[in-house]
Amino acid sequence: MPMDQNEIERLIRAALPDAEVLVEDLAGDGDHYAARVVSSAFKGKTRVQQHQMVYQALQGRMGGVLHALALQTSAPAD
Repeated sequence: MPMDQNEIERLIRAALPDAEVLVEDLAGDGDHYAARVVSSAFKGKTRVQQHQMVYQALQGRMGGVLHALALQTSAPAD
């Protein structure tokens, strides 16, 4: 069963409350998404660490009910 885009946003915001989150269903199939996440929690973190934080927020759903997620992450501009 595909994952709902609103659920992805909810999980990310629950883990990163200050995050600006934009999720787009790339193929219209509920399996292939792109997400842009901007959070102050990313400040001083590498891109890999930022992505790991988002994957942790998804609570193990990556590779299961969530097939593909293209991520763009950053800290807010000062």
